[in-house]
Amino acid sequence: MTESDTRSVILEGVTRILATRGLSGVTMRAVAQEADVALGLMNYHFDDKASLIAAALERVGEQDADLVRPAPPGIDPTTHLRAALRRVVDAPFLEPGYLGLRLQLWSLAPVDGRYSQINRAAQLRYRDGLRALIAAARPDLDKTELDNRAADVLVIQNGMWLTSILIPDTPTIERGIAQCERVIFAE
Repeated sequence: MTESDTRSVILEGVTRILATRGLSGVTMRAVAQEADVALGLMNYHFDDKASLIAAALERVGEQDADLVRPAPPGIDPTTHLRAALRRVVDAPFLEPGYLGLRLQLWSLAPVDGRYSQINRAAQLRYRDGLRALIAAARPDLDKTELDNRAADVLVIQNGMWLTSILIPDTPTIERGIAQCERVIFAE
């Protein structure tokens, strides 16, 4: 297994623990056991629990940014944007384990300034990606309007995830997506 593979396996392990046991369940030993790697490898890749959790936060932020990547050449920007709005509610993102992980990661923001910065940077990166998708589909909008619409969609999407933790309801999710589309495509 390469260093990159080992690091990835460890990060998958810590995210599973965060999702199921919360922050208090994360120890270097518990993550090593969950990831099925030697404790020495944990210490080789991460200095401590805080750096391990920070890396997990950064990884989730990167995954979020992947949801709003620009359309490949030849793909209609509006079609791509609509698909991106749906991707955030694909089945893996509405699984109880993933939603639990999201809640754990959001709750880390007030615990430590480093976690707060990582979460904020990830949300801003996602919003910027969303803004770029909207700009490609709606070149008629000015910067302020693009910023406002991207921020409004972000709030709706985060609300859909938070609500789905307690009340998984497909019709409500569909209305949430439709609301995002109304925000973006309203004249």
